[in-house]
Amino acid sequence: QLQASGGGLVQAGGSLRLSCAASGRTFSSFAMGWFRQAPGKEHEFVAAISWNGGNTNYADSVKGRFTISRDNAKNTVYLQMNSLKPEDTAVYYCAAGRTSYYTGGYQGNYDYWGQGTQVTVSS
Repeated sequence: QLQASGGGLVQAGGSLRLSCAASGRTFSSFAMGWFRQAPGKEHEFVAAISWNGGNTNYADSVKGRFTISRDNAKNTVYLQMNSLKPEDTAVYYCAAGRTSYYTGGYQGNYDYWGQGTQVTVSS
């Protein structure tokens, strides 16, 4: 199971750090990703990281503002979000994929999904 947390309400320009904790099994050999869905919009890829943290990938819309990282000893992946904008408002989901080196945004390559955490950025 994956449990996302850390969402909340923040003003534009602020920061939040999301966490995704795994339980029930280890995800240290899995690639991990973050996706988001805003009201009325489709699910959108945000960022991904390979099993050992050696490779990362970001959507153009968050590049330079968001940082994905992981701590395999804690079975946890993080998403540090800086310089938040109102358009970042969405429910954020974490996901795990068995293809260890995959850092793309194709949702079909992710096998486990957590529940979402709401991020709201006010202007």
